[in-house]
Amino acid sequence: MINLFVLQNGRLSQEQVEDRNELLQYSNPIWIDVVDPEEEELVWIKEAFGVLLPELDDLGDLEASARYFEADDGHLHIRTDFLLDEEETSRNVRVAFVMTKQVLFSIHDEDLPVFRLVRLRARLRPGSVSNAKDVLLDLYSTDAEYSADALEEVYENLEQAGKRVLQDDITDHDAEEVLETIAKEEDTNGRIRRNVMDTRRALSFLMRSKLLSDEQQEEARQILRDIDSLENHTAFLFDKINFLMDATVGFINLNQSKIIKIFSVVSVALMPPTLLASVWGMNFRYMPELEQTWGYPVAIISMMISAMIPLWFFRHKGWLSSR
Repeated sequence: MINLFVLQNGRLSQEQVEDRNELLQYSNPIWIDVVDPEEEELVWIKEAFGVLLPELDDLGDLEASARYFEADDGHLHIRTDFLLDEEETSRNVRVAFVMTKQVLFSIHDEDLPVFRLVRLRARLRPGSVSNAKDVLLDLYSTDAEYSADALEEVYENLEQAGKRVLQDDITDHDAEEVLETIAKEEDTNGRIRRNVMDTRRALSFLMRSKLLSDEQQEEARQILRDIDSLENHTAFLFDKINFLMDATVGFINLNQSKIIKIFSVVSVALMPPTLLASVWGMNFRYMPELEQTWGYPVAIISMMISAMIPLWFFRHKGWLSSR
C-alpha cells in the first residue's frame, strides 16, 4: 500500500495510490509512506522518482554503517526502530527512510501508531510541516511522545504490582501473577530504551548531515533533550523492576519457609511418641506393662501427651505463628 502526501493550504493531504498512473499524477509530494509493499509497487516508485527503496527483508542489518549513510546520489538512508506497544505485547518495528531534497520515503511492514498520529496532526494543524525534513522530525518527536506514554503505562502497571507484593498476605498464585507482570513490563521498558536510543542515533546523524535549517536543528536538540529524560526514567524503572522482583521472590521464599516450618514442627512433635513406640516395640521377654490390661491405653495416652508437650512449648515461644 502506498500513501502519498502533498501540502494543501499548509496541511498534509493523503492520497492512497493503487496503480502506477495515479502515482505519476502528483508532481510535488513531500512524503510517500509505503506499508507492506508488493514488488510491483516498489518498481512504480523507482520509475516515478528514481528512488530505489530497500526490501523489507533487508531492514534487519544492525551495523551503523548500513543504517545511517548518504548514498552517491545524495539521498539520505536511515533505518530506525519505532515502538509498537500493544495490550498483550510490545515490539520494535524497523522503518527505512530515504530522503531526497524534496521527498521523504518511508517503508515498513505494518502501520504504526506514530505514523497515524503524525498524519492526523498534519491534517488538523496547518503549518505544522512545510517540507520532508519537517515530516521526519515530526515522526521522531511523536515517537518520543509515544514512548513517554508507554513508560507511564509501565510505571502504573508496576505500581499495581507493587501494591500486590506489599499486601498483608500474598499467596503463591498472586506472586506468580506479579512475576509475569514484572517480566512483561521489564521487556517493554527495555524495548522503549532501545527505541529512544535508536532515535537518538538517527537524530545525531541528521544533525551531522547539515541538511537541517537552524529552526530544525533546534527542534532536533529539543527532541534529544526529551530523549535524555526518557532514558533517565527507563533507568529508574529498571531499578524499580529489580526491587519488585527481589521482593516477590523474597515473599515466595517466606511462604515456602512457613511450609517447611510446619513440617519441622510436626517432625519434632512426633519424635517423643516415636521414641515411646520404639521402646514398647522392642522384643525383650520381660516387659511387665505388656502383660497388663492397662498397658495399651497407657501407651496411647503417653504418646499423645508426649506430642502435646512440644506443641505447647512451640506455641508458648510463638514459633507456630504464621507471621
